[in-house]
Amino acid sequence: MATYRWRGLASGSVEHLDLDLREGVLRARSLVDLGPERLEYAMELTPAWEFRVLRLWSGAGRQLDLARDADGTWRVDGSERPDLADTVDVDLSFSPFTNTLPVRRLGLAVEAAADIVTAYVDGGTFEVTLDPQRYNRTARDRYVYESRDGDFLREITVDDDGFVVDYPGLFGRLTGGG
Repeated sequence: MATYRWRGLASGSVEHLDLDLREGVLRARSLVDLGPERLEYAMELTPAWEFRVLRLWSGAGRQLDLARDADGTWRVDGSERPDLADTVDVDLSFSPFTNTLPVRRLGLAVEAAADIVTAYVDGGTFEVTLDPQRYNRTARDRYVYESRDGDFLREITVDDDGFVVDYPGLFGRLTGGG
């Protein structure tokens, strides 16, 4: 099992994530302390870092169930979402962990880039929307992340396993690995 901790630089949040590979499934379990609210999530991924299942809940009683079948069918709280059919990754607004999914899954060479679309989960509303993104690997440990439907762009630093170490203005890693 590996454990990672990040601090939200703007929000002051702290995330504690445990990641384990059991029975051919990557399982992440996380607690995100946002101060006034705590979010918890459990996520399952394939060994190729493809998203399968997310259960997200808050201390205030909100809950979200998100799933992607092997055939690419997405469900949000049990209802099929055909608009998400072309997405593979999930992106949680409050966690740098989800940047690891495309970093690991795409396996980009240095100076290569890829456009993807994620199922973006807003931590404030639990709303799931499409979010087009680009990952451009600029060095062994650096990627430029770009939102394709806005002007947001950051160069993120990752460790040798693809986990965020520094996400300028948003997240910094406190501890990690194992």
